[in-house]
Amino acid sequence: MNRSELRAILRERRRAIPVRERLDAAAALASHLLPELAALHASGNHGRIAGYWAVGGELPLHAVQSALPAGLRWCLPVLHDDGRLRFCEWAAGQPLEPNRLGIPEPTQGPLLDADALAVVLVPLLAFDARGNRLGQGGGWYDRSFDFLCGSSQGLRGSDSDATRRTRGAPLLIGIGYDGQQVDELPAEPWDVPLDAVATPSAFHRFDRHATASP
Repeated sequence: MNRSELRAILRERRRAIPVRERLDAAAALASHLLPELAALHASGNHGRIAGYWAVGGELPLHAVQSALPAGLRWCLPVLHDDGRLRFCEWAAGQPLEPNRLGIPEPTQGPLLDADALAVVLVPLLAFDARGNRLGQGGGWYDRSFDFLCGSSQGLRGSDSDATRRTRGAPLLIGIGYDGQQVDELPAEPWDVPLDAVATPSAFHRFDRHATASP
């Protein structure tokens, strides 16, 4: 099964999750994720945390945002014309407008580059035990965070492997339901691996300095 076929199956599976189950998952996720974010706060890693506006059955983040540790400010992604994401601080009640994909974006405040963030909560369709992520296929997150891979292209299987993920921030934490974990995802050269994945039942950490096979 190729990636396009796998995405179609996983999208339908995620959309089919009942609303009540999504809300219960959101509350359980917060119980695992908020202590991790609080630990970052205690270690002096103050700054901005980027979430996302849940669409298509994605795991909602309202329970995380509403209890965010002091010192961390919530941001949402904004599509930019260069094919990369920018981020804007946002609080509940502030205006949003749908972007070209129909996803709400903030309409007020300065746009921030990806390296201005402390933590990024990344939506996904699937993940594996090595920190590989299958996204929607648009490449927005991989392009936006390729600087974490030790080169502007974020290539795997090249001389840049020795310096992959050498910068300390932002931390990339995938967000998903427990059932979105799969045995293995093939890594493409442009894929940016995750530092961790938070699910309703667990917080999975990965070795950010490990060299991934192509």
